[in-house]
Amino acid sequence: MMGKKRRQRETALLHTPLHQLYEYALLLIGCLILAVSFNLFLNPNQIASGGVTGLSTITQHLFGVPPAITQWALNIPLFLLGFWLLERQYSLKAAVGSAVLPFFVALTSHLEPWTDNALLASLYGGIGVGLGIGIVFRGRGSTGGFAIASHILHKYTGLSLGVAVAVLDGLVILLAGIVFMPEKALYALIGLFVTSKTIDFVQMGLHTSKVAYIISEQAEQLREAILFDLDRGFTLLNGFGGYTGDQRNVLMVVVSQSEVSRLKVLVRSTDPRAFVILTPAHEVLGEGFKHG
Repeated sequence: MMGKKRRQRETALLHTPLHQLYEYALLLIGCLILAVSFNLFLNPNQIASGGVTGLSTITQHLFGVPPAITQWALNIPLFLLGFWLLERQYSLKAAVGSAVLPFFVALTSHLEPWTDNALLASLYGGIGVGLGIGIVFRGRGSTGGFAIASHILHKYTGLSLGVAVAVLDGLVILLAGIVFMPEKALYALIGLFVTSKTIDFVQMGLHTSKVAYIISEQAEQLREAILFDLDRGFTLLNGFGGYTGDQRNVLMVVVSQSEVSRLKVLVRSTDPRAFVILTPAHEVLGEGFKHG
């Protein structure tokens, strides 16, 4: 009951005018960063690392059409298609992103490129685009374009969302390799990889944690050590040995990177025969960790 009330309060908070204003501010800031990175690094060096922006680089080379015009021309029909398939709130932000991103691209098109080195352009352009998209995602928004197309492909083909994005971006990069040169497609792949890693960084930050699964016959002693010496909570799971069929106690505890060594020492000193599995935790929300 308390959990339900908490979720209701959190949902209400997300729909307050102030929070909505904050999310739209993130959407605008992210689009601006993306547009600047596109004009400073990617477009001048003909690096089409996927998406509608990548297609706009190709069409500019082939037909001389300004990238912003191509982006508007593709984003509008994609938005109209996506409007009936996505949640209305998401579609509204997608409409804003679809219109604002090309506007910022046109507004910053006069900027002089910072480098003519394709490798540097793919690296710094990938960082900038990833930073912009990550900020947009933090505002629960979208830049439209292939973000909508991938959802449509996912819904009507059964492909996972990740595969749908990879297919669409892959087709753009393949086309870039044909129109420009194969080497430019390789640089586009570098840019796309850097973009994905930067998005992860913006979404999850620098906080690194570990999940430890501890199988021990000294569960009670370990319980006290973890609670009072390490000052961490844990979850007690019931397990069974695969060979013996005997019941086993499994303690699941989440610790920060700096606490891993202390946890190992505590387990070793309490039960040298304990079996410990450590796995990375990309993001942990809750008491003692991040709060959203």
